Amino acid sequence: MAEKILITGGAGFIGSHVVRLFVGAYPQAQIFNLDKLTYAGNLENLRDLEQARNYHFTKADITDAEQMNALFAEHGFDAVVHLAAESHVDRSILNPLEFITTNIIGTVNLLNAARASWAGQFEGRRFYHVSTDEVYGSLGAEGLFTEETAYDPRSPYSASKASSDHLVRAYFHTYGLPVVLSNCSNNYGPNQFPEKLIPLIINNIKHKKPLPVYGQGLNVRDWLYVEDHAKAIRLVFEGGRLGQTYNIGGMNEWRNIDLVRLVCRVMDGKLGRAEGESEALISYVKDRAGHDLRYAIDASKIRHELGWTPEHDFESGIRKTIDWYLANEAWLDDILSGDYQRYYEEQYVRR
Repeated sequence: MAEKILITGGAGFIGSHVVRLFVGAYPQAQIFNLDKLTYAGNLENLRDLEQARNYHFTKADITDAEQMNALFAEHGFDAVVHLAAESHVDRSILNPLEFITTNIIGTVNLLNAARASWAGQFEGRRFYHVSTDEVYGSLGAEGLFTEETAYDPRSPYSASKASSDHLVRAYFHTYGLPVVLSNCSNNYGPNQFPEKLIPLIINNIKHKKPLPVYGQGLNVRDWLYVEDHAKAIRLVFEGGRLGQTYNIGGMNEWRNIDLVRLVCRVMDGKLGRAEGESEALISYVKDRAGHDLRYAIDASKIRHELGWTPEHDFESGIRKTIDWYLANEAWLDDILSGDYQRYYEEQYVRR
């Protein structure tokens, strides 16, 4: 087992759940959380870990090659779990270069830093690259994405992630770097930034604001509860075969409009509103450019090789998610006001 594990993007939505799981699961290892703390990185997600003896936070930018090399030289990381990425499709359409810089250049900087630090001594080392099912493009009404599905990205975001995937594999084949990869379906759960569909809908329902749905809401996604994803990441980290890719999916396909209606029904019950009150807020908006119709994951490989299956079906997971957001209104208010971005300065700089 690695003694020093670097987790990039550890203050983000999925990353914070992975950091918490690793800090608890590997008490003898030192867990280093590296995050740039852009708008989606929030250290308040990890307040409960600040006094943990095996947890360390570093504010850094993976696009800074010199800084990455220095961190590897200083700490001698044995393993990397790379989650840091720009991940919102709409933002990638507005600013593709930002996604290319972070997702491609940033990944190469980490690969180069690991390769230089490990200097061919790869025994016990591991570089784990976490990616998305969006690299596979769009499915029709039938079929599932497998690890052998040809890449066909349709947005600047998915194209940048596809490029980073190819580069990670290239470093395995060219330099022998000990890599594993995973491609995951849509995540949901606590601590997700409210630009994403589910927390956006929850917050808008709470404030009786319009619920924007692209097109006719017929796009289908496979939804996975974030804690189930974190547990899958741990299994791939520990037991995934080098050079291999593992698809991680929730086996929970939902049309966007049906998902929104379910959230409306659950929220009406939680808030004591009349049935259908929130659903009346649904507002259909112009469809996203290049909007993929359907994603669905075949997760049989990780199930057969590593014994992973998701613990949450969508309805139980969405109820837990809604309960969390309703119980953590201050967290959501801080996100929306931008106050959460002051936390790093108060906690780590002014001391």
